[in-house]
Amino acid sequence: MFDKLKELTKDTAIYGISTMVGRFLNFILVPLYTNIFPPADYGIIQLIYAYMAILNIVFIYGLDSAYLKFASFKDIGDEKDNFSTPYISVFGTSLLISFLIIINSNIISSALRIPSEYTYLIYLAAAILFLDANVVIPFLKLRLDRRAKTFSLYRIINIVVNILMNIYLIIILKWGIEAIVISNLIASAVSLLLVSFTVIKNFRLKFHLPLFKRMFKFGIPFLPAGFAIMLIQVIDVPILEKLTDLGTVGIYKANYKLGIFMMLFVNMFQFAWQPFFLQNAKEPNAKEMFSKVLTYFTLVGSLILVVLSLFITDIAQIRIAGFSLIGSEYWTGLHIVPFILLAYLINGMHTIFSAGIYIEEKSIYVPVITGIGALINVAANFVLIPVLSLTGAAIAALVSYLFIGVGYYYVAQKFFNVKYELKRIGHIFIAVFLVGAVFYYLNSIDSLLFVYKVILLILFSMYIYFVAVNRNEINLIKNKFAESRRKKN
Repeated sequence: MFDKLKELTKDTAIYGISTMVGRFLNFILVPLYTNIFPPADYGIIQLIYAYMAILNIVFIYGLDSAYLKFASFKDIGDEKDNFSTPYISVFGTSLLISFLIIINSNIISSALRIPSEYTYLIYLAAAILFLDANVVIPFLKLRLDRRAKTFSLYRIINIVVNILMNIYLIIILKWGIEAIVISNLIASAVSLLLVSFTVIKNFRLKFHLPLFKRMFKFGIPFLPAGFAIMLIQVIDVPILEKLTDLGTVGIYKANYKLGIFMMLFVNMFQFAWQPFFLQNAKEPNAKEMFSKVLTYFTLVGSLILVVLSLFITDIAQIRIAGFSLIGSEYWTGLHIVPFILLAYLINGMHTIFSAGIYIEEKSIYVPVITGIGALINVAANFVLIPVLSLTGAAIAALVSYLFIGVGYYYVAQKFFNVKYELKRIGHIFIAVFLVGAVFYYLNSIDSLLFVYKVILLILFSMYIYFVAVNRNEINLIKNKFAESRRKKN
């Protein structure tokens, strides 16, 4: 069993490299933006991108999932039919929707309360949505052809172009926030250019109507589930803007992005987890393996959570070449980071629970759970933000992810019961909450001294080691790794 877990650990690292590099490179822009632009200007960009994230789901309307299925099995049509049909469909609909956005840009700008001098950003956003929609199918084709290196290279080129254009336009040419959107537009155009060779190779000017009908029927149910998940991720921004102001939005999103360190850990794990549990679902000890995965995932994640929560203020205020991790105008929101880190950790746990839903083919419950989670998120934002401002938005995100995690757990346990080590996991979370309670109490009295944070971290680590860690398992894992090294030598 531990050999299998070792394989999962290895796959997590391999699959996560390009994602980790890409997301980290993107994160480099946060210090640039927050050290140069005031929170209100940064808030405008975050508001536009929140709506763009929602529209990205609409622009694809489930054809990405449909393409993966039908191009893999080829039950109807040949390889070019399966590529061309969804590509033509996405091209036509994305062109139409982008055109409608552009001709209604003044109405949209007014509805979003974007200052009139920035209305032209709506045009640029529509163009980005069009370009991004038309690279989805070609990128999926690269994945199906197992061209992982090419896929990762193209993604990283996109990000590097975006970063370089931002640096050039903002630092050298001294442009304003429009530089952010223009840089994105150029990077998206480069991505389309890169995948154009894949399009030319696989495209046929023919629309296979019977195939499209089956693709559409299969893919459209993914729209509400994807829409609900995206709402949970971005709906807090427009609600926060309606109930507060653009400056608060800017501070909130800048600090929200500091959750990247937990997000990277969770995303790396997710890349490896799905193929792992699908390949090992029929193993005699599969459920025992899945139980151990949850325990050790929670253990590692909680350690990341505690370390970052204790020291995020110190990390954020370190200055390099005059730049801090986020600008000083944004430091008032650092207290929300632990809530965001915990929300990402719970999101990773619900991914583990999803194994039972996949294995037993109970995906019908997914849109129900995520839909209710989205409604809870919206309601919690409207209730909490007037009282707690941006802290309320962070708590709302945590509450919605917690509901989804619990929902996934109960549905999965009903059809694919796994005896998770709830006692050990409970001890881990008790330690996390004790550290959090002491941290927030002492911090409310006075700024917590660095030495006290170190002491809290040591106490947390000792508690975890003596109460939640099974030393026999640790020794077994060490022996497995030692044995593997000896075989290589």
